[in-house]
Amino acid sequence: MDDLFSPIVSDFDSEEQAASYDRWFRAEVQASIDGPRPNISHEQVMAEIQLLMEEMERKPKILR
Repeated sequence: MDDLFSPIVSDFDSEEQAASYDRWFRAEVQASIDGPRPNISHEQVMAEIQLLMEEMERKPKILR
């Protein structure tokens, strides 16, 4: 496939860099899963964000 039209575009210069980033990312995710903090559901996070967005909308723009 021509790289110009490829739907897969890498931000890395080499496969080695991509693999290194992938290992780091997976380790960070696993550390978060294994961490002592309680899990928060997606629904709870979205509800909290919605409240924050509504609060921001109520504030005058000059205070944002």
